[in-house]
Amino acid sequence: MSYKSVKEVVALLIKNGFELKSQRGSHLKYEKNGLMVIVPNHGKKGIEKGTYYNILRQAGLK
Repeated sequence: MSYKSVKEVVALLIKNGFELKSQRGSHLKYEKNGLMVIVPNHGKKGIEKGTYYNILRQAGLK
């Protein structure tokens, strides 16, 4: 069971000024002011709770 959908996480990053830099396979790279955040996109599987909180930590968000 996923915690958040990939769309929700991507929307949160874009809302906070991150831009899509590249994509390799199923991983999306977002960047803002030198901060790089990688978001896994494994289809309908979604993002697990621990991964979600690590993405927020890397992005400097709460």
